[in-house]
Amino acid sequence: MSDEGAETRSLAAEATPGGELDVSVVIPCLNEEASVAKVVENAWAGITASALRGEVIVVDNGSEDASGKRAAEAGARVVLENRRGYGSAYLAGLHASRGRYCVMADADDTYDISRLDELLAPLNHGADLVLGSRFKGEILPGAMPWTHRRIGNPILTGLLNRFFRAGVSDAHCGLRAVRRDALPTMKLQATGMEFASEMVIKAAKRGLRIDEVPIVYHPRVGESKLNSVRDAWRHMRFMLVHSSTYLFVVPGTLATVAGLATLGVFAADPTLGPSWGLSVAIASAIVSIVGAQVVQLGLFAKTYAVLYLDEGEPGLERLWPSIRLEHGLLGGAVAAVAGLTIAGIAEFNGSSEPRLGLLGLTVLALGFQVIFGSFFLSVLGLSEHAILHSRPGRTRERR
Repeated sequence: MSDEGAETRSLAAEATPGGELDVSVVIPCLNEEASVAKVVENAWAGITASALRGEVIVVDNGSEDASGKRAAEAGARVVLENRRGYGSAYLAGLHASRGRYCVMADADDTYDISRLDELLAPLNHGADLVLGSRFKGEILPGAMPWTHRRIGNPILTGLLNRFFRAGVSDAHCGLRAVRRDALPTMKLQATGMEFASEMVIKAAKRGLRIDEVPIVYHPRVGESKLNSVRDAWRHMRFMLVHSSTYLFVVPGTLATVAGLATLGVFAADPTLGPSWGLSVAIASAIVSIVGAQVVQLGLFAKTYAVLYLDEGEPGLERLWPSIRLEHGLLGGAVAAVAGLTIAGIAEFNGSSEPRLGLLGLTVLALGFQVIFGSFFLSVLGLSEHAILHSRPGRTRERR
């Protein structure tokens, strides 16, 4: 074992080209002295039963017990990763691995990895990522708290499927396998528990094929290190940050439509709410302007993700060939003129009702947002040249 995780990874990277194996079993470990040796032995049993050339890598993530020693005695190659975090451990282990296929499992003996052939079979038939599914398989008594089984996992997996169309039943299962040549496409970076979500999300967004196999989930050995609320939030936060549609576009659109509709109603009928109507109209104007700005942020994020992060947005990309900077400028100018006209009518028709003027100024502001937003999209590279050069080799087709 080396003293530094970075040194171990660099040495492993140098050895990789000339020593590729069939499979690497990567196991992150933090204070799992009681179970890690058994997990390593099961991993070797699975490799042997599959008649594959393989290795078992245990990533010691700063254990304060004898986990590393027990893993090495059981036949694992131990990699030290001093940066704490589930994702940090996996990034170090995957970097050090030499197998064409990488199997990922926990060190707490919750998964039976002696049957690697079942997990690897879909990879041999074209899958890029294979997830174990506890919900399609069996969850033994005491293996998963009911709050995780009935609330946490179903909600988080459901949201992930809704946001990214992954189509999986158990997005956070710790037993999974991935093709090594798919890892550069995913560009994994998360250092915490959200690493599990990141792998599924990026595989789905980049058009990789994801399969599932039913598994049996066993009670863990030792004390759990999960923090339900904190870890759930990390997953949720990661999903929102990587879904411009649900973080920006959907709430922004709803706010814009609701604000303009409310403002329009109060502007059209001055008799509505004479004592508090103006306050509601002002609030509606603010909501609609902020909502439109949020929608713009979503469009900026989507455009950046496609052109610079190698992510697909089919709906947006279909519009690009027919939309130019000039279209945005024209639309914004029309809205600005319409808003200015409405405001002018309210100012010079002799009415003391300011709500119509407020509607006009709001539409005027939205028009200017569209104009300058269109210029910013152009700066990002939303042109025919940028689009054509962003497509070759951008994503792998879903098989």
